[in-house]
Amino acid sequence: MQHQARGRAPAIVASIFGGLLMAPPVLSAQTTIVRPTEIDDVLVNPGMGIETFQRFQGQPLNEGVRWSEVGPEATGVDASAAAHVDFPASSVAYLRWFWSQLEPRRGVYRWSIIDDALAEARRYGQRLAIRIMPYDDKHPMPDWYLRSGAKRANAPTDKDGAIWSPDANDPLYFRYWSALILEAGRHYDGHPDLNHVDVSTVGYWGEGWGPYLPEWPVQQQLIELYFKAFPRTLLLMNFDALPALQYGVKLGGGWRLDCWGDMGAPGRSFAHMKDFYPQQLARGGLQDVWQTRPVALETCWVPEQWRQWNFPLKPILDQALRWHASTINIKSSRIPADWKTAFDAFQKQIGYRFVLKKLEYPSQVTRGSMAAVNMWWFNGGVAPIYRSYSLALAIGDTVIALDTDIRRWLPGDAVCENTIAVPRELAPGRYPVRVGLLDPATRRPAIQLAIAGRQTDGWYQVGEIVVY
Repeated sequence: MQHQARGRAPAIVASIFGGLLMAPPVLSAQTTIVRPTEIDDVLVNPGMGIETFQRFQGQPLNEGVRWSEVGPEATGVDASAAAHVDFPASSVAYLRWFWSQLEPRRGVYRWSIIDDALAEARRYGQRLAIRIMPYDDKHPMPDWYLRSGAKRANAPTDKDGAIWSPDANDPLYFRYWSALILEAGRHYDGHPDLNHVDVSTVGYWGEGWGPYLPEWPVQQQLIELYFKAFPRTLLLMNFDALPALQYGVKLGGGWRLDCWGDMGAPGRSFAHMKDFYPQQLARGGLQDVWQTRPVALETCWVPEQWRQWNFPLKPILDQALRWHASTINIKSSRIPADWKTAFDAFQKQIGYRFVLKKLEYPSQVTRGSMAAVNMWWFNGGVAPIYRSYSLALAIGDTVIALDTDIRRWLPGDAVCENTIAVPRELAPGRYPVRVGLLDPATRRPAIQLAIAGRQTDGWYQVGEIVVY
């Protein structure tokens, strides 16, 4: 870390200080300039990175190329005794459950499942992302729903007749599904340990596509339901049905897709990465959604399967970066050994990555005075941060919030120019100067920066200041 104390020459008759023209100059003033040392580590930060799936950090991975769609109903091993697994450190645990798991009897909700998952995520240093799914081809609708008199969309003699598919145009579907989602919102909207919620409506896994879609006004109501139930929570729209995707984004959602990496499986002529996803995004005019709302990707199959099928890794990772992805679900499966270096580099680019490039502040200040503090930041990731954190300066133990919205720090450069009030309560002396990005709930540093100097409490030591 480089420090420089710079005095003002007597010949200067006006100075630019804190971005404002000030005259006459204070000729005795000195400015400390700090250029922190940038680091190249993989950073684990809230709301970004590689997720764990249907489990929590440190828990055993899925074997081979298999995974389960059934979310856990009981807590796992003790956090202090978690097995070491060869998997990236993770800040987000992504879990999803079927309707039958959460409402086994009509109106009887097992919220303890999600309560336990939220508590478990916190124990492992993660936030929870969730989806509630109506059914799929292996996990049916709740028994009570099948007996409720609700209409069926298919017949037992149909090709897919082995699974009971609901008629989503039936008012009973909206009545019972909306009761579940609204009750979930009452329990969990704005929960500090909840990272995001998938907008789940109809069809297998609630992804909003398939042969039995409801009329468009009904689908609109099913999407609107989430924005009513979770007004304080980040919501993500599934990608496949373009009108639904556009509508959810219009209401304020981000987007997610679940077949990232499909470069053409053996025996198939269609590939999501080549024939659908890039075109769909352009067709929908959704290329700039990432600037204000998150993008999440989920692998088609798992990386080991890509390896077995000889999929080229670089274009898969490059496309995720072009989409400005923040979170990646690889289904808690192992990364092939010869791909780990590429995945490490990838993790340094997805989401946000904040570097303090330069800090300027007066070397000496007087209690009760005003002082200019100027910062040049660089976001080396491909996306902004989507939650509000406070940029703060600490003089000794005194924390001073700076006036900037870091959610506006898109990839590239950002400048923060503030004039702060030096607290009168500070005793004269020499103090360390530290910076941090604080969680608004805890008022403690919550974001790792890509610079040296991080202390055990999360603050970054960047210099010293003399207070008179």
